[in-house]
Parts: sequence; structure tokens; C-alpha cells
Amino acid sequence: MRKDRPNVVLLTADALRADHLGCYGYGRDTSPVLDELAAESLRFTNAYSASSHTREAVPALLTGEYPDVAIGDDYRLATETVASALSEAGYATAGFHSNPFVSRAYGFDRGFDTFDDDLHLGQHKLIALAQRAVDKLRNRHYARADEINERSLAWLDAQPDDEPVFLWNHYMDTHGPYEPPGEYATLYADRELSGREAQSLYQRAIDDPESITDDERELLIDLYDAEIRYNDEHIGAFLDALRERDLLEESLVIVSADHGDAFGEHGYYEHPRYLHDEITRVPLFVRLPDGSSETVETPASTLDIVATIEGILGDEPDFSLLQPPDEDRRVFSQARGEDEDSHLRRYALRTREETCFCERDTETGAIEHTASTDPSLRSALEAHVEERVRVANGTADADGNDGDGTDESDDVGEEIEQRLDALGYK
Repeated sequence: MRKDRPNVVLLTADALRADHLGCYGYGRDTSPVLDELAAESLRFTNAYSASSHTREAVPALLTGEYPDVAIGDDYRLATETVASALSEAGYATAGFHSNPFVSRAYGFDRGFDTFDDDLHLGQHKLIALAQRAVDKLRNRHYARADEINERSLAWLDAQPDDEPVFLWNHYMDTHGPYEPPGEYATLYADRELSGREAQSLYQRAIDDPESITDDERELLIDLYDAEIRYNDEHIGAFLDALRERDLLEESLVIVSADHGDAFGEHGYYEHPRYLHDEITRVPLFVRLPDGSSETVETPASTLDIVATIEGILGDEPDFSLLQPPDEDRRVFSQARGEDEDSHLRRYALRTREETCFCERDTETGAIEHTASTDPSLRSALEAHVEERVRVANGTADADGNDGDGTDESDDVGEEIEQRLDALGYK
């Protein structure tokens, strides 16, 4: 038995949208493992990411802070992660993933005793980006789920039995380009694409979405769904390994995603800097050690994950995923614009039944609503935007309270930005 506190296991999938899982109503059998897990967990039907792409969504998920606080202008981590709090509380902490933009090169190893980000050439940002470019050339985009499992379980087996652990596995398989391995390649698709064909189709969908035919769109979905099924199987293997080690019943297990992926619903593919449901509505399960279950319709955010975890340390968060349902709750998301829209900041407010969007021009301060005519929602979203602007300007703290704070974000180097753009990573 590992002390008197539960282990904390956080499993996240990159670009996994909720509505492509069976437990969220999808018609295909893409997720038998996650469906079974959902049946013995608190399953949140209205869960949304704090942002729409990894560079803002993962920092928010790991820190419990909005992206405008969690990271600086250069996307480096600017706030402590939940790993720091758990480490200070006596937890052994480890993270395993292969996304270079939330790697130690950007400070995301903070608070982790072990941090395996699949970077082997060094810790500098330029080296991280160089490795990403090399990996793309040799058609190696990320460590597969089985590799993440192998590495994380080896770490877990090396920990003393009397010490609680915090383990974060982030799986990249559902991120594009969609190249399901082996038998999964034709699980739903009627033909197998080569790696270069899959990459070319995915990139064209991003660069020229209007060129994608109906058949090509269906093929992209077929490949994406097959990646979900592959990832689901290996999450199942990981959970089985926890059971075999008698750890599942000693652990708080949280499963979610950083964002989803779009398939032309609003004229774009992948996950650019918008906040529509297909790229912000994510799965969210919380499995308690006793396996108690409930379907929760209260709106939830990936920001709530850290508050929930820290709640087991004795903190009293404003909201925890373990609290009784609150039908009137509202959650917010945000995303920075890029390229020609770099002066825009996009925001969304969601209730159980409604959504409100707006854009703020950082050059003029003007706010334009792009959805919802409900005046109360519009007012609430504008008030939220004003609060976030004060935080970003250093005239309020992270909770929106006025103060004498300063903006400590560093200026990002032009070369870094050019390299990020050249890689096509959104």
C-alpha cells in the first residue's frame, strides 16, 4: 500500500475529441476501453479545454491557470505545474510524452522528478525544434502509445511501495498526420495509405481545406478513428498493468485530452486558433479508487483537473470535479490568434445549453461577438475578457484581483517564431 494518500494518474490524449468516443454517443466502436472506464468513473458530458491547441491547452491543463498566465509570449511555462505541488507534498512525480512544444526545452519538466519527453539531443529550444524537423523527415512524428506505456511502467516499478506517485502519460497517436499502424490502417478505411500519402493528405487539409473532397474527408475520419481505437487499446493495456500491480484501486485516475480535431465543420481541419466544439469539447473521466460512477452534466474545464488533484492535498478549490453538480456553472476558453490574426484574442463562454464567442483586437481593444444574441451571456463574456486583459497587463493577479503585478513574460525570438511557423505546428 502506498501510504495514506491515493496515487494520481493523469492520462491525456492529444487531439482527441469527445464526440468520437462511444460513451459520448459515437456510432463506431472506437473506444471500448474508455467506454468501460467511463462506466466506472465520473463522466463529464460538457467538458471543454481551456484552449484549442497544445501550446496553450497543455500548459493550462497542467497548471490550472488560463493560458494567458500559464505561459509567456514565447510559450515557455510561466507558472508552476501540479507536479510541483505534489512533489512538495511527498509524491514521486513523472511525465512521459513526445510533444516537443511541451518539453523540457520550454520548461515543462518543472516539478517532475522524471520527465521523459522523447528528446535525446539536448534541452535547448532550438535543438528541440531541430529534432522535430529531423523526425518529420524520417517519418517519426512521436513515440507510440506502447512506448509511452513501457517507459512509464518501468518508472512505476522502480518506485518504493510506501511512496505515493503522480504519473502523467500524454499519448500522441490521435494527433495528425493520421497513420494508424499495422492492422489498424484498414480498420475503417478501405485502403492503406503510405506514410507520405497520409502526411500529404493531412497537410493539404490544413493548407487548402476547400480542396478536400467528401471521400477524402471520410478517409481522414476513418484514419483518425482507427488511431483512436489503437490508442484505446493501449490505454487499456496500461490500466490492466495498474490492476496487475494492485495500483488501480489505490489511484485517482483522470483521463482527458488537450483539445480535439476538426474535419471541415467550420471550414477548417486540424486544430487552429478557434474555439468551436469540435476542437474544444474533450472527454473527461475521473475514476475514484472505489470505482463509483456518475454522469455529470455540469460544465467542466480542463482547468479543473489541477484543482481536483490539489484538493486531495487538503486545498479548498473554488471548484472541484468531485463537488456536487452545479447546473448554472459557466466555463471559459481562450486562444491567441496567429499569423495575420496575431492581434486577435478569441474567447468562449459555455453553459450546459449555450455558447457565446467573441474576439478582442489587442491593437484597438474592440470586442466583436461572433455568436449568441443572449445579452446576459455577452455581458458575462465581456466581463471575463476585461478581467483577463487586466491580468495580462499586470494590473490584476491570476484570479482577476487588482494588484501591482508585472508581466514577466519574455519576448520571443524572431528565429524561434520562424522555425515554429516553418514546422506547420498549430
